[in-house]
Amino acid sequence: MEQLPVTIEMADVGFQYPSGRKVIEKIDFKLKAGDKIGLIGPNGSGKSTFLHLIMGLMKPTTGEIRLFGKPVKKEEDFQKSRRKIGLLFQHADDQLFSPTVLEDVAFGPLNLGYPPAEARAMALKTLENLELTGFEERVTYRLSGGEKKLVALATVLVMEPEVLLLDEPTTGLDEETIIRIIDILNQLEIGYVIVSHEYDFLARATRLIYSIHEGRIVFDGDSSKIHSHYHSHPAGTVPHRHAGQLPEQD
Repeated sequence: MEQLPVTIEMADVGFQYPSGRKVIEKIDFKLKAGDKIGLIGPNGSGKSTFLHLIMGLMKPTTGEIRLFGKPVKKEEDFQKSRRKIGLLFQHADDQLFSPTVLEDVAFGPLNLGYPPAEARAMALKTLENLELTGFEERVTYRLSGGEKKLVALATVLVMEPEVLLLDEPTTGLDEETIIRIIDILNQLEIGYVIVSHEYDFLARATRLIYSIHEGRIVFDGDSSKIHSHYHSHPAGTVPHRHAGQLPEQD
């Protein structure tokens, strides 16, 4: 069987703030091309920090990070890798800053030096792929929470990344938007890591589950072993467990 290349590798990685508080400690992790991984853990366990270390937004205090087979230490190393890794922030407003949807989605290609006409074509194609045709001239800050999240995802996918990192992508979203995001992710051939508290969502959007606790990552198992369904209760969406489901982390 052909060995898939490792796109993200962390060896004995740790991170602590100048105050001395440790957030990440001795993490070993690998993401191979095409892997679809879910990461769960309690609040404050270091899930977002884990993603930010991969992107170089924070620098590890110990250990080594390798991206696409090469060690990354300096800012210029991360800059090259960021062209291949797309990060979807937890809050869409942190990702959207242009007046209109089309301008937001086209910003990334323009920033990479694509001619305006080509950047526009790439943005229009991405919006079409996400069933957002007709959103081009809509004012970004007037979109609903779910619409903002989908547009934020478009700003990432337009860059044609080789890897996706998604930080709590379903927080505060309605059931219909969550299902749309699941459908989009399931159609992608690239690998990704999703940080989430939603077991049902992870069961439908990932293949492997890891958990992070006290700064360490451990493998929990195959996502297919998590019961997954979407349905409504009289009081709305109610968290609940089923036989065989992993225990709650929060």
